Amino acid sequence: MKKQIKNTLPATQSTSIVAARGVSDDNGLAQYIQTIQKIPILTAEEEYEYATQWTKNKDNVAAEKLVASHLRLVVSVAYDFKNYGVPMGELIASGNMGLMQALQKFDPEKGFRFSTYAMFWIKAEIYETILNNWSIVKIGTSANQKRVFFNLARAKRALGIMDTSMSDDQTKQVAEYLAVPESDVKRMATRIGARDVSLNAPMRNDEDSSDILSNMSDGRENIADTVEKMEMRRIGYDLLKKHLAALPERDREILTARRLTDPALTLEALAQKYDISRERVRQIEERAFNKLRDAILKETQG
Repeated sequence: MKKQIKNTLPATQSTSIVAARGVSDDNGLAQYIQTIQKIPILTAEEEYEYATQWTKNKDNVAAEKLVASHLRLVVSVAYDFKNYGVPMGELIASGNMGLMQALQKFDPEKGFRFSTYAMFWIKAEIYETILNNWSIVKIGTSANQKRVFFNLARAKRALGIMDTSMSDDQTKQVAEYLAVPESDVKRMATRIGARDVSLNAPMRNDEDSSDILSNMSDGRENIADTVEKMEMRRIGYDLLKKHLAALPERDREILTARRLTDPALTLEALAQKYDISRERVRQIEERAFNKLRDAILKETQG
């Protein structure tokens, strides 16, 4: 999918503007930012026009203008994750890939600005890059532990916890703040330990160093919550599909018709279809639902 997205856009864009992995030092980063800051910001009307040209006609020129005008947004988001141990060039390049994914799926007729839609894809792609580069979260890390990983520093600041090693009481406070089990906070805090860094650290080690882009406000939903919800929905769907298929055919059809179809079929309609009483249909539905629920709970709690 990512290779297809790269191949969709003009070569000049994918090699010179979007491919930011060559930004390996402060000077290169500064030059890159200066370059993209010269790209005009589109008005709402221009954005709609270019997006429409792309979605309807696959106009590469329109796609390039739409993506290029939002590259500074990617840099802004990337700076929010600058202290996770991944080179800034990698973060920007990943964010740019997310920007291109947003372009592939954006529908201008739904009335949203492209920047609003693209923000989710940019952050999601940067998230994936960070998770793939941090060895502590590559194996055996649950959704709750990932939540702690990305939000521990913020939670500690909000609670006024300055200690590197947290007490049991402080761990409990963080767990309640993040709505996760204490065990996940303890486990992830221990694993992070040696790499715990301040999110307010300057970009360079000099007194004049500043970070304007990273201070830009973002009132949108926390990306950790969004990604976690998506992952939970995916897992839930997979479990439902798996255990629904294990039910007897008639049970599966009745349960699907009664609880997974909108609008649901009536007991009368199903009774006529299977030549049984309405009460029998209700009993089969109840039995199938209980089997499905128990199977899912057994797998998730086992």
